[in-house]
Amino acid sequence: MSDIPHSPPEPRAQPQSAANPQIPRTGRNGRGLAHELVSAFTGKLRSGAIKPGERLPTESEIMQAFGVSRGVVREALSRLGAAGLVQTLHGIGTFALESSPQSRFQIESPSLDGLADMLDVLELRASLESDAAGLAAMRRTDEQLREMRNALEDFGRHLTTVGDTVAPDFRFHLAISQAAGNRYYGELMGQLGLAVIPRTRVSSSWLDIERRTEHLQKVNQEHQDIYAAIERRDPEAARAAMRIHLVNSRERQRKAYAADAR
Repeated sequence: MSDIPHSPPEPRAQPQSAANPQIPRTGRNGRGLAHELVSAFTGKLRSGAIKPGERLPTESEIMQAFGVSRGVVREALSRLGAAGLVQTLHGIGTFALESSPQSRFQIESPSLDGLADMLDVLELRASLESDAAGLAAMRRTDEQLREMRNALEDFGRHLTTVGDTVAPDFRFHLAISQAAGNRYYGELMGQLGLAVIPRTRVSSSWLDIERRTEHLQKVNQEHQDIYAAIERRDPEAARAAMRIHLVNSRERQRKAYAADAR
C-alpha cells in the first residue's frame, strides 16, 4: 500500500487530484456537503483514479481542502465504508478497497424533506434496524461492540451542552447495522446518512436547552438499553429495545414538528 503525499493549500486554490477530488462550492448544508463529498470520492474510487490499497487524506486534510466540518468528513467516510469502498484502520488511516458494483437501491439523504418523509423513514428503520439489532446481538465482535460504546460515550459527553450529538447517534446505529453480519444493512444505513437522525430536521424546538437536554437523556437511555442487550447477546431484547427506540423517535418527531410550527 502506498501513501498519497498531500499538502493542501487554501481551499479556494486547492487543485484537483486523484486522492482529493474537488466538490463545487454550492453553499449547501452539512447533509448536502457530505453527499457531494461521498459522490466525489466514489467517482475516483470506482474509476480507479484512487487505487485499491491507497490511503486517503486524513480527516484534517479533507476538512482543510474542502472547507467542511469534521462531522461532514466523518459522515462521508462512514458512508464510503458502509458501501464497501474504503476501510478505516484506527490510528493508521482510511484505505481504498476493491471497487464493487454500485447498489441498485439508493435513498438520497437530500431528498428527505418534511414530516411525512421523516416518519416514513423511521417506520422503515423500525423494521430493518430491529432485525439488525437482533442479528448484531448474535454476531457482533468485541471490536464492533467497542465502536458502539465509543459512539455512546461521545453522545453522552454532549447531553447538557450544545455539542454535536447527531454524528455519534448515527455512528451508533451504523455500528449496529455493520455488526449484523449482513453487509446490506450497513450499506443501507450508509446511504441514508446523517439525515435520518430526526434532530437534523427541526429548528426552533431545539432553542430551549432544557427541552433539548430532556430529549437527549431519553434518547441516551434508549441507546443504552439497546447496547446492553447486544452486549449480553440477547437478540429478542435487542430487537425490542431498537423497535421501542424508533417508535418513540417517530412520536418525538411529531411533537417536534408541531412545536416548530407554532
